[in-house]
Amino acid sequence: MRVFGIICEYNPFHRGHKWQIDELRRLAGEEECAVVCAMSGDFVQRGDFAIERAHARAEAAVRGGADLVLELPLPWAISSAEGFARGGVSILAATGVVDTLAFGSECGNAAKLQRAAKALLRADFPDALREELAKGLSFAAARESAARALIGEDAAVLREPNDILGVEYCKALLQSGSTIAPLAILRKVVGHNGGAAKGFASASHIRELLTNGEDASAYLTAESAAIYARECAAGRAPVTMQNAERAVLSRLRAMCEEDFARYDSGNEGLYRRFYDAARTAASVDELLSAVKTKRYAYARLRRMLLAAYLDVTAADVPPEVPYLRVLACNERGRKLLKTIKKTGSAPVLTKSADVRALSEEAQKLFALTACAADQYVLAYPELRAARGSSAWTEGPVIV
Repeated sequence: MRVFGIICEYNPFHRGHKWQIDELRRLAGEEECAVVCAMSGDFVQRGDFAIERAHARAEAAVRGGADLVLELPLPWAISSAEGFARGGVSILAATGVVDTLAFGSECGNAAKLQRAAKALLRADFPDALREELAKGLSFAAARESAARALIGEDAAVLREPNDILGVEYCKALLQSGSTIAPLAILRKVVGHNGGAAKGFASASHIRELLTNGEDASAYLTAESAAIYARECAAGRAPVTMQNAERAVLSRLRAMCEEDFARYDSGNEGLYRRFYDAARTAASVDELLSAVKTKRYAYARLRRMLLAAYLDVTAADVPPEVPYLRVLACNERGRKLLKTIKKTGSAPVLTKSADVRALSEEAQKLFALTACAADQYVLAYPELRAARGSSAWTEGPVIV
């Protein structure tokens, strides 16, 4: 059986995501296939709260065609594109069953993405990148310029968001020595930050509609729309950082300059700007605007802010994801889990009791994720729904 892997956020699960899963089944033809997803939990890579909780999004994914959804733990979920990709690849490789990593791409050419990935892994690339950064370029522009000097026009794949992620997936596969093959699927829908077109819309556009209380059902699958409506009725959606803004600012104002330094992964002095801004800013947006410079994208700053709020440091990131936590599955996914438990390289978590058998490092990681989940629920629209300890009490959704 062919097993496709997808690294995703599904924030929320929409028609474009279903199209991708359906396309994988079409490519498999008559051969039996399964789809395994490594999905972010309650927080996402742009440095934000997911619009609905992880189990709801995982359920929507399975009802939309996926077979098994595993959680990408917090430190990787809110990391850079490189860390996000590394965590996702680690999960898929640890299953021992995934043979193909599929992802959307603006160029749709895995060979081009692999060439760019190899360029970024060259021993002389870091020096070339530093030279470009010294010219005052943003990180993204400096990276493309440095890569262009090595591989010419193929470096153009470092301009588009999904191609950039694709390059990082290829890098992670190369670095890990994985036998998983990359499969770039040409995107036929709107761009990363685009509006709506032909019944499809970007996740950011859909989130904007949902956050404003507008109807986005035309862009969601019927199952995803029903699940979102259920979450809203229960007071659990939409979730936004603004709902927890006072808590975020309170945490940041209580921190000293040395505290912020723990979350400045690049050691580039950002922590001083955060410390100064946190003293006076009356909103998260105001704080980020005060910290912003030409060199840093807002997503980078939001990730650092979220890491500080949730107390996630580089020390919390093991070399590999140490467990496979199941969020949702169907019957095919359950059969796949039986194989994974026998041949996979990481233990499978389906209930809280499984945590006790983990290594000390893995238990610490799960506790960190559980604590973050308790912070996440405090951003629910209705406080009555914000019960804690969900990570310890909520099992997988079986569809």
